[in-house]
Amino acid sequence: MDGDGEELTARETALYDRQIRVWGADAQRRLSKSHVLVYGMKGTVAEFCKNIVLAGVGSLTLVDDRAATEEMLSSNFLIPPDENVYSGKTLAGLCCNSLKDFNPMVHVSVEKGDLSSFDVEFLSKFDVVVVSCCTLSAKKLANGKCRKLSKRVAFYAVDCRDSCGEIFVDLQDYKYSKKKQDETVECDLKYPSFEDALSVPWRALHRRMSKLYYAMRVIEKFEEAEGRSTGEVSIADFSGLLKLKKEICTTQSLNESQVPDSLLKRLVTNATEFPPVCAIIGGILGQEVIKAISGKGDPLKNFFFFDAFDGKGIIEDISPK
Repeated sequence: MDGDGEELTARETALYDRQIRVWGADAQRRLSKSHVLVYGMKGTVAEFCKNIVLAGVGSLTLVDDRAATEEMLSSNFLIPPDENVYSGKTLAGLCCNSLKDFNPMVHVSVEKGDLSSFDVEFLSKFDVVVVSCCTLSAKKLANGKCRKLSKRVAFYAVDCRDSCGEIFVDLQDYKYSKKKQDETVECDLKYPSFEDALSVPWRALHRRMSKLYYAMRVIEKFEEAEGRSTGEVSIADFSGLLKLKKEICTTQSLNESQVPDSLLKRLVTNATEFPPVCAIIGGILGQEVIKAISGKGDPLKNFFFFDAFDGKGIIEDISPK
């Protein structure tokens, strides 16, 4: 994601004229030469993919070997509604075909495989890696591999359950410039890995920390302990979740009221995504990825939470001291 590379073609300049007027030709050129990998085609991720394809990234590679189901239609607008079209086909393949129609200048392709099986050499092909629909250990592993590369690869993990969403960002050592009044200020942000961020003791976090952060961690731990895939929890697991919550809060010296039972219940009663929230989280994620690639704007560090119940978006910096 450096400034080197070919200039924009006349066709790209004409197509992206309005965007160039907003963030400049150099930022658009960086976008047009960037390569993005996406794992897990949830509704939120479908919204994100649409946004960056319209923005004009160079290429987008999709990975999701799951078969499309009727239930997925409610949140993923990239799946054709005709069962004769989607029956027996993978989510990545269906979404790939739909995304190509949004912007023919973006190369959209499909890769098969499990996130944990992708090695460092494969990940080195990309400038941005976005993961969803994967276990806690898979997120940590993928983030760790990205950090081993000689070049900086921006890593994002996104999750959306019911009317709540979460984004994690790791830009490693991120340098960018911004204008402050009449001056150009050089900025340097140092991001922790996903594993390091989660290692921060809960008692060390500020008192008004987003309750959604704690609730998502309890559910992740429960899925991992039970050997479940992401999202494979239901109201039948509620008593088990409450037991685990009590254990974690005791270990972390945190008052249990910081992880409301009502919030946990809402997240597991309907683990599917609420489409309007998909649009919000997917829009924020797209905006953040464009910032990281183009070098324009202040990136968020390092968690973003949204709950449709109060309509608030909250940024939390969770980093080891």
